[in-house]
Amino acid sequence: MLRLLSRLNPEGTMPDERPRRWTSRLLAGLTAGRAVVVRAVVVRAVIARVVSAVSVSAVCAAVVAAPVVVAAPAAHAAVPDTLGFALFTPVSVTLPDVWPAGTSVAAVAPGHYAVRFPGQAARGGVVHVTAVNDTPHWCQAEKWTTSGADEIVYVACYKAGGTPDASGFSVLFTSSTGPLPPSPGPVPNRYGYVDAQASGLINSQYNSSGLANGVSHTATGAWLVKLPGLGTPAPRAGSLQATAVNASVPAYCAVANWASTASDQQVKVSCIDRGGSPLDTEFTLSYQYQASLYGGAYPPKYFGYVGNLLSIGPVAGPTDFNSVTGTASNTVTPLVVGQWLVTFPYLAQRPDNVQVTALAGRATFCALTQPWVVSGADTVVKTVACYTVAGTPVDSPFLISDNSAF
Repeated sequence: MLRLLSRLNPEGTMPDERPRRWTSRLLAGLTAGRAVVVRAVVVRAVIARVVSAVSVSAVCAAVVAAPVVVAAPAAHAAVPDTLGFALFTPVSVTLPDVWPAGTSVAAVAPGHYAVRFPGQAARGGVVHVTAVNDTPHWCQAEKWTTSGADEIVYVACYKAGGTPDASGFSVLFTSSTGPLPPSPGPVPNRYGYVDAQASGLINSQYNSSGLANGVSHTATGAWLVKLPGLGTPAPRAGSLQATAVNASVPAYCAVANWASTASDQQVKVSCIDRGGSPLDTEFTLSYQYQASLYGGAYPPKYFGYVGNLLSIGPVAGPTDFNSVTGTASNTVTPLVVGQWLVTFPYLAQRPDNVQVTALAGRATFCALTQPWVVSGADTVVKTVACYTVAGTPVDSPFLISDNSAF
């Protein structure tokens, strides 16, 4: 019932009942400030002329049983239609990196959370979530649904081995139907996503070329996702994020491999259970090329991504992009086995959101050990950590993306 509308219309073409304009939301956010509500955490931060401290309010436990039909924007409205993101830490003070103002997080059970994004209700869309914990943890989406004008995203976090456990996390929800904003450079930007069932049936999707994405279930816990019309230089160009969606069992999804061609992106997605065995589950996948992880570009003027490819193949494609400095300016510095420091120069613009996913065809998961920080004009992620399912640090390729609301 909670996802009925999107499943009835996997192509996402049902007309909207009310248009949504990202530019108007951006201006509203500038006016409203950036207060955030987080239970059990007092959040204090100075954010560009706005100082606010707000305590968490509980997210409503009862969600409207019948889904709300949320209409697509007017044909000329640029992506995204809706956007929400949050950085949550249950035990420590952190910056209120949320969009929009008034976003709230409530613990509904040990390791399980409900995130409310006010005014962001949308049919379909995708969710990405990354654990933020100094011990081996991963987080996954359970489901998302509308409640009036709000979007509710349910998140579950597990420690290595698959036991539910309290954890910080970074979560992003977005939905798009309109065209991409014009690219300021000579190469057009590209963006696409899918929310796919284990069978390969697509619940919701977006492709900036206007073509339909495809998902094929190739084996237990394995899929081939094709994003036609989003071709880029080979062998790899752009960046990806994958997230497991499962409300029943622990699951982690990663990008197993990936090839860019002149006509499309071909992505192999793999998902595992708590013990590292292949698992059939719903998942989300997003692709960005010189655009933010939620599709917008210029604005936002502050976004970037980088791939730590290690030994998976030639480091020949532009998997390193920075909206301020251009390509090949973000840095990945190894620290110890299974840990890296990532720097995005000149992208220090709050609020922003960071997501990371493993790029490996083995039983590996990646997370953040602590919230990202601002250092001068830079955004610094310290650190990215990758583990085996048993929680042992391991060197693994990964993809990471930092995206400001501005």
